[in-house]
Amino acid sequence: MRIALRPNLLAGAALALMAVTAQAQSSVQLYGLVDLSVGSTKVPGGSSITGVDSGKMTTSYYGFSGTEDLGGGLSAQFRLEAFLRADTGDAGRFPGDAYFARTSSVGLSHKSFGAVNLGRNTTQLFVSTLIFNALGDSFGYSPSIRHYFTSGAGSATGDTGWNDSIAYSSPSLSGFRFGAAVAAKESATAVGNGGNWSVGLSYFSKTLAASLVHQDVKKDGAAPVNDTQTTQLGVSYDFGVAKAFFQYGEVENTTTTNKTDILGVGVRLPLGAGAVVAQYGTLDPSQALERKTLSLGYLHNLSRRTELYGVVMSDKLEGLSSGGGYSLGIRHRF
Repeated sequence: MRIALRPNLLAGAALALMAVTAQAQSSVQLYGLVDLSVGSTKVPGGSSITGVDSGKMTTSYYGFSGTEDLGGGLSAQFRLEAFLRADTGDAGRFPGDAYFARTSSVGLSHKSFGAVNLGRNTTQLFVSTLIFNALGDSFGYSPSIRHYFTSGAGSATGDTGWNDSIAYSSPSLSGFRFGAAVAAKESATAVGNGGNWSVGLSYFSKTLAASLVHQDVKKDGAAPVNDTQTTQLGVSYDFGVAKAFFQYGEVENTTTTNKTDILGVGVRLPLGAGAVVAQYGTLDPSQALERKTLSLGYLHNLSRRTELYGVVMSDKLEGLSSGGGYSLGIRHRF
């Protein structure tokens, strides 16, 4: 009887060992964030709209990512991330948005040489903008995000992610990191449809962080857009009792010859189980109206993954009645 069972035991042990080895060498994760709030929004010169909104502080999304250890410090990695409008259950940030519009990439990473990813990659300008302002990646309330990406003639073109792109990011070298990306020209027949490129240098220590990013854009997805060249400097310093943020950037629209200066300053003050956040920004285009935006909020952590927030905003566009808004919401990460 022992002799008959021994092959089965050996097979079971081998399968268990294979499963443990596979788990150690590769992994796949499901993660995301759901952001819903109740509030009111008024664009300058417009009327107020009150209701339930998705993604006012962070655009709701979910994603899958995975890595495989290839040995010798080398690993393969992929990332697929989709936006959603949680208030209605619809996919994307807006009707017609690509399904995996947040990220869709695969690449190789080495602990000594950095990572290269191909596909749709988040831009260095967007990452720098969200890091160096007190309200992060909030399209609803961050003056910096709104000015660089949603303020019309004065904003940069090219979206927050680039299709058909190759992105490189270096490992940290004494706190310094370098990144570069190119997005290939998609169509030889589309008039004015070129490619995009960007470079960036950043530094991070326990208290001080800084970045300098430049990008040149001639396309957005498969469509040609106004050509823009954007340069941005970002700095933050953590004093312990407060963290201060500073940004300055220039957007030169070479199609329209419009040039825009964008300035942002902010602060994050830890308070109880959360923090008070404030950010002020100005957008000053040479051929359009000046914009001044101020946002103030409180973020309260119920846990490491769940946060309540309240935020108000004043948004002034020269020559028009004041805009702004407020939101009371919840952000949950999983």
